[in-house]
Amino acid sequence: MTDNQRAELTALEALPDDQINTTDTPEIHDWSDSRRGVFYRPVKQQITLRLDADVVAWFKTHAPGGRGYQTDINRALREHVQRMEAK
Repeated sequence: MTDNQRAELTALEALPDDQINTTDTPEIHDWSDSRRGVFYRPVKQQITLRLDADVVAWFKTHAPGGRGYQTDINRALREHVQRMEAK
């Protein structure tokens, strides 16, 4: 990044939100047609993992219709990894 680009970004960062012109990029408030994972799909690795039955049951009961609980477990593990890396 050039010095001019850095200076421009610094100036933009200092602007209050109400002074930033966003007319050419209107905010989208309706996300009903959005699709998840269209542009980026993380590489998944299938493994056998033994978890305590009560932990699996908790994730299943908190997932809508019992679906997506593995994604929730993955998300919880990722958050833990990120917290540990930040230390």
